[in-house]
Amino acid sequence: MPERAVFLDRDGVINLNRPDYVKSWEEFIFYPFAKPALAILAKSNFLIIVVSNQSSIGRGIVKKETVEEINERMKEEVEKEGGRIDAVYYCPHKPNEGCPCRKPNPGLLLKAAEEWNIDLGKSYLIGDALSDIEAGKRVGCFSILVLTGRGREQLPLFLTSPYQYDKIAVDLLEAVEWIRKREKGFSS
Repeated sequence: MPERAVFLDRDGVINLNRPDYVKSWEEFIFYPFAKPALAILAKSNFLIIVVSNQSSIGRGIVKKETVEEINERMKEEVEKEGGRIDAVYYCPHKPNEGCPCRKPNPGLLLKAAEEWNIDLGKSYLIGDALSDIEAGKRVGCFSILVLTGRGREQLPLFLTSPYQYDKIAVDLLEAVEWIRKREKGFSS
């Protein structure tokens, strides 16, 4: 039977987005609501998968190994607070490289769906940008725009986009609570 997932963008959803990129663990700052939100989500039967554009690698600003170390430490810190992240997928390419896995392209979601046997049409995506929402909508996910990170500044882009969010949430915690309510609670 296919799995269901909640896909999360990383920067701007789980941690503070930096205009100069998150280049080290010291620059990775969790939003105060992120770990509690992930602890609530961990009680569900959804897979929790981070899908993130990390063009800082392709730009030569951060090494791939550093991004992977940051992702591992993020997972460990989330687990210490009763949450979980089942997998992290990221695209290292620059926007002009035309990579099919760089959001708004849905490659990261398609790869995760194949590897984890995920029904994308019964899954959710939470992001802070039009590119996140577009990637989710292109594969049939319910998509939630959070107003953290770039969320507020991205709102005007939706006025002319064919890709629309299903819900706006103040932050990740509100998004998770909306999913829980929509799903009529989480089963353990």
